[in-house]
Amino acid sequence: QVQLEESGGGLVQAGGSRNLSCVVSGETSSPYAMGWFRQAPGKEQEFVASITGSGITRTYGDAVKGRFTISRDDAKNMVYLQMNSLKPEDTAVYYCLADPIPVRTLIGGDSKYWGQGTQVTVSS
Repeated sequence: QVQLEESGGGLVQAGGSRNLSCVVSGETSSPYAMGWFRQAPGKEQEFVASITGSGITRTYGDAVKGRFTISRDDAKNMVYLQMNSLKPEDTAVYYCLADPIPVRTLIGGDSKYWGQGTQVTVSS
């Protein structure tokens, strides 16, 4: 069993930056594929980014390419999402994902574990 806890959400002005963190606890002996999804009010969940267990492959949603960067620190059991050049349309609850199959890209959101989410609000 794995637990995920996100942090770092809050209010930020358009054009600003924010760094989200996700701590992984529980059964962490295996390198999980990790990722981020988001959901804005009244909208469907949207793939944001993922990183494979090896850390070699990073995948981004079209809406965030060139602005967001996903990274991981396995020594600390952490995954991060650095968000730059934020826009009001980035406002959403951001969820951390983890899956025990390390090569998955998690684009479809079919991840075994999800966090509770952290709210990011971008003001114009």
